Amino acid sequence: MKVKLSRNFFLTLVVDILILAGSYYMGHLIRFEFSLPDWARQRFFDTFAYVLMFKIICFYFFDVYQGMWRYTSLKDIFDIVKASALSTIFIIVIVLFVTRFEHFSRSVFVIDWCFTVIGLTIVRVFTRLCFEEFSGDVSLAAIRFALKKIFSRKLGQIGRGMIIIGAGDCGQRVCREFKENPNVKSHVIGFLDDDKNKIGRKIHGVSVLNSIDKLEHTIRSKYVDEVIIAIPNASARRMRQIVALCRQAGVEFKTVPDMGELIDGKITLNAIRNVEYKDLLGRRPVRLDQESIGNYLGHKIVMVTGAGGSIGLGLCRQICRYRPDKLILFERAESPLFEIDLELKKNFPDIDLVSILGDIQNIGEVIRVFSQYRPEIVFHAAAYKHVPMLEVHPWKAVENNIVGTCNLIEAARTFQCERFVFVSTDKAVNPTNVMGASKRFAELLIQRENNDPDKGTWFITVRFGNVVGSVGSVVPLFKKQIKEGGPVTVTHPEMIRYFMLIPEACQLILQAGAMGQGGKIYILEMGKPISIDAMARDLIRFSGFEPDVDIKIKYTGLRAGEKLYEELITAHENVVPTAHEKIMVVNSCPFRGISLDNNLIRLKEAAASRDHSAIRKLLKQSIPEYQPFDYPSAGENKKSV
Repeated sequence: MKVKLSRNFFLTLVVDILILAGSYYMGHLIRFEFSLPDWARQRFFDTFAYVLMFKIICFYFFDVYQGMWRYTSLKDIFDIVKASALSTIFIIVIVLFVTRFEHFSRSVFVIDWCFTVIGLTIVRVFTRLCFEEFSGDVSLAAIRFALKKIFSRKLGQIGRGMIIIGAGDCGQRVCREFKENPNVKSHVIGFLDDDKNKIGRKIHGVSVLNSIDKLEHTIRSKYVDEVIIAIPNASARRMRQIVALCRQAGVEFKTVPDMGELIDGKITLNAIRNVEYKDLLGRRPVRLDQESIGNYLGHKIVMVTGAGGSIGLGLCRQICRYRPDKLILFERAESPLFEIDLELKKNFPDIDLVSILGDIQNIGEVIRVFSQYRPEIVFHAAAYKHVPMLEVHPWKAVENNIVGTCNLIEAARTFQCERFVFVSTDKAVNPTNVMGASKRFAELLIQRENNDPDKGTWFITVRFGNVVGSVGSVVPLFKKQIKEGGPVTVTHPEMIRYFMLIPEACQLILQAGAMGQGGKIYILEMGKPISIDAMARDLIRFSGFEPDVDIKIKYTGLRAGEKLYEELITAHENVVPTAHEKIMVVNSCPFRGISLDNNLIRLKEAAASRDHSAIRKLLKQSIPEYQPFDYPSAGENKKSV
């Protein structure tokens, strides 16, 4: 194998020659108990050049000089062992035939072999460790720090050192994954936990070192490279404190996601990710009645509309855990449908998936799907949700959110589905925009279906607020604006919204479906409303900038149909608790007997003619609490109602 004659090669050769000379000399010293007789010293000098030559030649043929020290691996060390062994055997054979070991000690060569292997291995592994510790800084201080760090490690601890915050069930799972995975180039230094009873104890052989407040001290004293936050139930305040401590110490930090984000609820190293804004909201993990959910989803044919959207995709991921016989993915956008189809087939290969590119506005298409696959459970998450866009195109809200829902209701009733779960929004409460009014109209359609006790299908509505990270929501928008250097656009300094996580919302939708009674509206507990202005400032700080200094905030004013705050119930509704702490049920007034059918027909006609004024008036007739915002529509055709 040809070796490139470079400066690094000659430096490597010089270091190896020094180690080989030292090893051969140590063999003589140890053999003669550090008191070399004159004849032994003379033998050393007479044979040194030949021994050195034989060893270098063997190293060359075993590709020892092909490897780079900074990437030393077990194969490189094994090559050193083989080359050293062969050269030693070769030297012993030559000495045997030439001198019959007269004035030679056999043990010298054995000791020499041991020191050669140890010396060459140490210098290579040490070089690799040094390169792992340095980035661009090679100052004297950095070298001193790296050496302290290397020599502070225990035997076998190679790679990045990390601390796990949280010595509970989640933390021990993370520790076990790191210890059992042979491909991981990191080691767990210890745990931090606020439970004083755990401090000093060991988990999988790793000590609980201290409380979380001592994080910065632990990072500096133990030379920590990375922190893994493994506290799923941490409050927003505590999570922010931990993140602040990590930033202050200048260490990388990651977190274990909520169990709802994990495939089959299993913690893997691939699941550990960077801390995101949603982790700072302090949303508690959802407690589910797995048995009741499994009873109505397991071994059933389940259909999800809007399967490529944020909620639809989240529902599909959660539903697959309960092993339905078939999962029908109904979606109008081909790219999201293709992506979710690939993802679910990879993660749940045993589930029978049917991906259908279709539109709920097409009644014929909907009927064909129901006729062919006979879904037993339907989750209707397909909807147009962008408030300003639907103010400009109100007929699209009618066609998709109202007529599309009506088509699905008819198909579910015709083919006798067991349950139909409609995903609604807090914008349906006292709506000021077409989107909210269209969702409220759809809620009334769902409620009306269960006024007839002879109908076998249970029609259920689940109402909740915004979800963090969904397509078109403020968090991705703010992140994009921060990345571009600002300004970050906030509608109004006093605007507030309810927020929850996508996995959390989807889990609670499934739970509401399990406890659902026909005609009921279930409301998910959203916690306290969050100021959009405060959210923008948090995201700016989280990105390492200072609001109003590094990144400006620009207030744009309320857009068409927007409110300063959202509500979860109307004036005619009051809520009562359910068996689940995060789900409430609306104790609404009896159905008001509004002629929805007549208005539905007229809404279809108004949508077909793109008559925005008629659409708003008809929605107002059906939903008295609707306060429309007078906004010019695209391509409008004004008519009287």
